[in-house]
Amino acid sequence: MDRNRIILLINTIKHLKLKQLFYQLFYRIRNKIFKKSYNYDFDREGDLIWQNKIFNDNSYKCDLRFSFLNIDHIFEDYVDWNYSNYGKLWTYNLNYFDFLNQNNISSKEGLQLIYSYIENTTCIIDGKEPYPISLRGINWIKFLSQNKIEDIEINNHLFNNYKRLLDNLEYHILGNHLLENGFSLYFGAFYFKEDKFYRQARKILINELDEQILSDGAHFELSPMYHKILLYRLLDCIQLTQNNEFSKDDLLRFLISKAELMLGWLDTISYSNGDIPLVNDSTNGIAPSSKDLFYYAEGLGIKWMKSELNSSGYRKFVNSDYELFIDVGEIGPSYQPGHAHSDTFSFELYVRNQPVIVDTGISTYEKNELRQKQRSTSSHNTVELGSKNQSEVWGGFRVGDRANIVSIKEKECYVEASHDGYKKLGLIHTRSFEALSRSIIIKDYFSKYSSLKKVFHLHFHPDISFVEVIDNEIKLIEWKVVIKLRNALNITKTNYKYALGFNLVKEAWKLEIEFDRELMTIIEIS
Repeated sequence: MDRNRIILLINTIKHLKLKQLFYQLFYRIRNKIFKKSYNYDFDREGDLIWQNKIFNDNSYKCDLRFSFLNIDHIFEDYVDWNYSNYGKLWTYNLNYFDFLNQNNISSKEGLQLIYSYIENTTCIIDGKEPYPISLRGINWIKFLSQNKIEDIEINNHLFNNYKRLLDNLEYHILGNHLLENGFSLYFGAFYFKEDKFYRQARKILINELDEQILSDGAHFELSPMYHKILLYRLLDCIQLTQNNEFSKDDLLRFLISKAELMLGWLDTISYSNGDIPLVNDSTNGIAPSSKDLFYYAEGLGIKWMKSELNSSGYRKFVNSDYELFIDVGEIGPSYQPGHAHSDTFSFELYVRNQPVIVDTGISTYEKNELRQKQRSTSSHNTVELGSKNQSEVWGGFRVGDRANIVSIKEKECYVEASHDGYKKLGLIHTRSFEALSRSIIIKDYFSKYSSLKKVFHLHFHPDISFVEVIDNEIKLIEWKVVIKLRNALNITKTNYKYALGFNLVKEAWKLEIEFDRELMTIIEIS
């Protein structure tokens, strides 16, 4: 292993919590020495009241045809639950069983798929990991309760999966994974009336929601997509508690308070047309829509107020003509930046409810060149120095040395911040945004002169079919937007691939704007 690789590993590992390192080692040693079997029988009593308020996407198309991540596959005679030709995330989705709670599947079809899964239990690999166990457990409980199905064999299998989950909680990963473990155990506790599941679920939910939901309501991994997924799960737990008598403590009040915060943040960062910023690991077609989540929350009697964005590091300026979303924060929790990108000071701009300047989004979780590219600085609307990333994103879900915000100044309609992501190159990058009524002024400058190449990457939405560049002016004629550049040395017009969803991209325009030490960008909207 070369010296640079060793330094990268050190810069990655040094941010982890001791708990993560301990459980990484503990699980590896324990699982090699002990092979625990799960053969418990459980006699379940009583019904669980459940009604689906949000239906999942139609990923099961009948006759053993599935569609996940925009990839269809038909199994000929039986479902291979380990099928891996499309990558691990596709296999995970197959094992999540979200399709049980889509709006056009019969109880007979759902049961046949569950029985198939149980019959193949000994052969299943990825589905026995704690994360898919967590999501599958919730989906099975929802389906069985919604359809009032009582099946001893299914219940025993489900109970044994929860015992497995209890022994393999994702303390080695933490973040949204551990929170999903907690949500699922909560469902398991209500379904089986099992105090042990409830005690562990309560502990996880209180500790993790307190840590993971920031003071402005954002989930601390700073992905709007994952924020919506976890909010959906939280609303499900609130419905579960409101409709079923099992716990008699004050946890419901706590869950509602966290939902209010998360709803307020989502309400604030969602664009007026319902879109969310595609910052960090976010893409379309995965999480429920903001509109559906707000409607769900209203039906549960939850009320919220819009957030004053602060601790998440995001800012948003809105007027009658445009919505400007800005990232002037840290990349995410230091010990779990798996869904973070090298995108400090990036921004998105919507003009009259339409996306104009956008984040490129993500289309894969595979550890490949495309994944690396989509997480890199050059794929975001910010400045790249010397062809280097601000933060060392690598390995699909890892970050080594990372950019830190070293100063921030704010006043009405103005924010200015500096980051040290290029400290190894001896420079500090400062960017300011001034949001005026019909224009936006962006200023970039570096702390001192350097001969290293400085490039401001600017990505346009695929709907913008024509970008006219004349001298130092960019005209988006159909959108009535003009971008004027001061001190630009060179402007290169090129293409990039905008992510419409997983495994689905579309070519769009981008500009690479080279400058020396300072650059002023004026976006005029007429």
